[in-house]
Amino acid sequence: MAHTTRVKVCGVRTPEDALACVAAGVDTLGLNFWPGTPRCVDVPRARAILAELPAGLEVVAVFVDQGLDFVRRVRNETGIAWVQLHGEEPPEDVAALLPYAYKALGVLDVSPLDEVRRFPGEHILLDARVPGAMPGGTGARFDWALATQTALERKLTLAGGLTPDNVAECVRLVRPYRVDVASGVESAPGVKDAEKVQ
Repeated sequence: MAHTTRVKVCGVRTPEDALACVAAGVDTLGLNFWPGTPRCVDVPRARAILAELPAGLEVVAVFVDQGLDFVRRVRNETGIAWVQLHGEEPPEDVAALLPYAYKALGVLDVSPLDEVRRFPGEHILLDARVPGAMPGGTGARFDWALATQTALERKLTLAGGLTPDNVAECVRLVRPYRVDVASGVESAPGVKDAEKVQ
């Protein structure tokens, strides 16, 4: 059976952008609850977005070192099941939130496999690690060849510098479960460009 890579658009901030993503056929939306990014949403804004979405659309809440209590509170108040931990969270935090949780790991210039294997769960996300920059959404990419083995072992979400121009190459090389894009489909930080999403 042919492998179809799923598409996640992360950092959605408005119902309009969310619906444009849905119309384009996006499988998963990411809502970022980390205040250190221009793509941040709070619970009321997240609820406003969720209210417009078709039933069954997968939504992931993104957190960066915000603690289990906060993550659980957002989960309870929004109904979002899936959680992406994009900071320095330990494997125990991921385990506490399973089965609907996964770790995002930054990749610099070596295979992340040993680090990947430390974390529980079916899913994992690999993103470019940019020293001194935000943990994600930087628009930087890493050497995708470093991700191929991870894609064989886990449901890999691949992020980092993906754009409409290079995503097909990435899918051919890595065959990830899902690709994840934020800045690569924006007209400005936190503002999605429907044409680029398409």
